[in-house]
Amino acid sequence: MSEKNCFTWNSLLEAYLKSGNKDSSLKLFSAMPHKNEYSWYTVVSSLAKSGDLNVARVLFNEMPVKNGVVWNAMIHGYACNGEAGEALRLFMDLNMDPTEPSKNDTFILASVVRICANITALEFGKQIHTHMIVNKVESDSVLLSSLVNMYAKCGDLDSASRVLSTLQKPDNFSLSALISGYAKCGKLVEARKLFDCSIPCIGLWNSMIAGYVANNQVSQALDLFSRMQNRGIQADLSTFASILSACASLGDLGNGKQVHCYAYKLGSSSDLIVASVIVDMYAKCGRPDDACKFFGELEEHDTILLNSMITLYSNYSRIEDARCVFDTMPNRSLISWNSMIVGYTQNGLPIEALNLFCEMYRLELRMDKVSLASVISACASLCSLRVGEQIFARITVAGLECDQIISTSLVDLYCKCGSIIDGRRLFNEMTKCDEVPWNSMLMGYSTNGYGTEALNLFDEMRHASVCPNDITFTAVLSACNHSGLVEEGRKWFYSMKSDYNMEPAIEHYSCMIDLCARAGYLEEAMDLIDQMPFEADASMWSSVMRGCAAHGDEILGRKIAECIIQLDPENSSAYVQLASIHASSGSWERSAEVRKSMQGNRIRKNPGCSWIETEQLSAHYLME
Repeated sequence: MSEKNCFTWNSLLEAYLKSGNKDSSLKLFSAMPHKNEYSWYTVVSSLAKSGDLNVARVLFNEMPVKNGVVWNAMIHGYACNGEAGEALRLFMDLNMDPTEPSKNDTFILASVVRICANITALEFGKQIHTHMIVNKVESDSVLLSSLVNMYAKCGDLDSASRVLSTLQKPDNFSLSALISGYAKCGKLVEARKLFDCSIPCIGLWNSMIAGYVANNQVSQALDLFSRMQNRGIQADLSTFASILSACASLGDLGNGKQVHCYAYKLGSSSDLIVASVIVDMYAKCGRPDDACKFFGELEEHDTILLNSMITLYSNYSRIEDARCVFDTMPNRSLISWNSMIVGYTQNGLPIEALNLFCEMYRLELRMDKVSLASVISACASLCSLRVGEQIFARITVAGLECDQIISTSLVDLYCKCGSIIDGRRLFNEMTKCDEVPWNSMLMGYSTNGYGTEALNLFDEMRHASVCPNDITFTAVLSACNHSGLVEEGRKWFYSMKSDYNMEPAIEHYSCMIDLCARAGYLEEAMDLIDQMPFEADASMWSSVMRGCAAHGDEILGRKIAECIIQLDPENSSAYVQLASIHASSGSWERSAEVRKSMQGNRIRKNPGCSWIETEQLSAHYLME
């Protein structure tokens, strides 16, 4: 066969492969009377690039002679299709052949080093570097830059800096990689020194800004962005994503809007990544309507953006809108399912959360700790221990690690179902990285009336040097409230500000008001209402009113009832409690008048709800 004919065959083979006609391409390749190196390379590289790795590997193994180009194509194909481990194993096969010159090919070495960077395989990357030194591989700027990037991404910043110093003229890719590496390790001073010593391109500006944002130094990120604008450097998509994230973290609506306008002016706001951050920024700045308006103006949506909208709607109690987005999604990721389940749980719809979880199970979708922890929380809301334990068994079957998130959800489940001993046993066994599991166990003791145990656990928490937060104090004050521990409640309420520099929130005042009212300290409860920097809500007035009913203060009770009815005209409990106060004081006529007024205004007492769980089903009953 002449060289011209071989060229013709190869041209035809290329045409078939470019058209995506794999079967015809393979038939043509099989029918070729003569195949040269280019023929083999063309078919193997094309199949590897398209993800048909099994067929590509079979043909690769059949090749009579393999050069560096085809080795690199196969390694690169594995890496691009998510099989980094197989790519590294193939390189090891190449390296095992002492006669194979391609093992020192700089393009192959650069590809393998990039793979090590992407999967943070530091030890393998070091072996490649050692191989280069031992075999005296003549390193070019591409290979050295890849080494800098690998060491920086793997956190070996000293090695990254040493390799960078060997570059005659460090390129922006290497500098950006090292700046990002310093920032990732929290070494922002070193990152800024390197940045200030360079002539920064947009990539370096982005790396430095992103480093500040990642380390919660958002004001520095905004200052650097302002400096960048003053120098006339135009922002790109990465810049907008970082700066908008900074504005979201600060709740800085003013700067956020300005950056949004700037992105819109440059045509960047419609980019799906930037759009997702804009939605998040408006949501975190407390402007959900602006986020929804912007979302409605977008012509394209991707899964990430739609997931953001599910979370947004859920956080603002628009759960039906969240479900509408979920139902219309063409492709749902695991995050989509998790966001919807979490949304249902957060909005007090545990049955819907369980139903969605069951749908995931029927579809045999992969689950993670977020989905499982969320649905266990739903079981806790329903006090359904049996279903929660079944889901926990699912965790074991799935081989998922029972980490702090899942363990904390289980502690909450046991406590809400009254199994305090089981909850404490699990709490004692689990790893406690922060205050979250402590808060869960404290709240468990609190809601079950174990006030002394809650305070003892709070002492353990403080001795373990775990810093309490507002939820911790809510649990502690609630425990004091449920157990009537007035002195301890006062102590920790006033300790919040004096010892922990925390201003009591409305829920802390609510606990103290209820505690004082229950114990008969009605004047103190009223003083707290007068002193607190919030408007008292109906529940606070109801607490004092219950205290009036319990301790026979008819005058104050009547006054408070008027306040409650003014705040919430349909509050049935105010009428019922006022009638009870009159009755306990012997004012039967007034009690009857209140009942009659209640009927005349068509106000009915809200029914109670009880759950009964058997081996086969769970049922709930309403009681008038």
